[in-house]
Amino acid sequence: MRHVTGNGGTTARSVSTALRVLGVVAMLLGTGLPADAQVDLSGTWASRNHEDWMERWPGPDVGDFSGLPINDDAKTRALSYSPSLLSLPERQCLYYGPTYTVIGPFGLKLWSESDPVDGQVVAWKMSGAVDKSPRTIWMDGRPRPSDTAKHTFEGFSTGRWDGETLIVTTTHMKAGPLRRNGVPSSDQAVMTEYFNRYGSLLTVLAIIEDPAYLEEPHVVSRTWELDPTLNMNVYPAPCTPGIEAPGLDAGAVPHYLPGQNPFVNEMSRYGLPTEATMGGAHTLYPEFRKVLQPQYSRPESCGRYCCGWNGGNTGAAGFGDASGLVCTTREPPRR
Repeated sequence: MRHVTGNGGTTARSVSTALRVLGVVAMLLGTGLPADAQVDLSGTWASRNHEDWMERWPGPDVGDFSGLPINDDAKTRALSYSPSLLSLPERQCLYYGPTYTVIGPFGLKLWSESDPVDGQVVAWKMSGAVDKSPRTIWMDGRPRPSDTAKHTFEGFSTGRWDGETLIVTTTHMKAGPLRRNGVPSSDQAVMTEYFNRYGSLLTVLAIIEDPAYLEEPHVVSRTWELDPTLNMNVYPAPCTPGIEAPGLDAGAVPHYLPGQNPFVNEMSRYGLPTEATMGGAHTLYPEFRKVLQPQYSRPESCGRYCCGWNGGNTGAAGFGDASGLVCTTREPPRR
């Protein structure tokens, strides 16, 4: 039996206990417990394009500006656009900016870079793609450049954690697409993104504000799935321009003059009136249904994308394959 005499023994045991507690705390801190509820976003995230697949993979229909709060200037710019513009050698190797993250078909590779001294995360990095510039999201509180600073395809992004959500604000972007059919985003645009990880799923919600082309903020979200088997390059492969459209004369710039775009009524194949497909903030609200209802004409039969994700026009195998889905069609009910 051990006898303790005097206050000296009690004090010694207290000090010993305190040291053990401190040791346990130090060990736990060293195991990388989350700070401020931050989560690890690193990994390779595959794009599962069955979500909004027509827009993300084959691309939106020409003349489809529906669901976009664009103003008249944006409509004029979009209606002057010809997809053949991308065939010009000087435009084939241009990158898209950060807004392309949520409208393109590609996956993401995310990783963090830490300060070698204190171990704090300095930045999150996002891989590029075939036609998308790599990105750096600064986490060290550095100041934003002046309004007159150079705009780049990467833009300038800063991030902060709000619980388990990484909030990223991006400015200083070059002009780019808001939708992949000519709808523009100007170099005055500001994008705020919310990165949320739910196990093996990563959701990015983007809010784009543009005083030049938008009447209201444009909101779009996309989801990716963690896929360790997906090999992605950190940086895009070098681009070599070539002759894609031999019929273009030297100095030609494909475009449509005002009032001459032949695809203005392209969406009528779905029975939608032009007022709905030309976009605008007023078309986003429930009240617009009162305008749309008397003008909508249901097509007699399906002529395109009849089977959705498994119905063709989805790209190469591995991108558009949705094995296990079966397409069934039926005649519309007789009136």
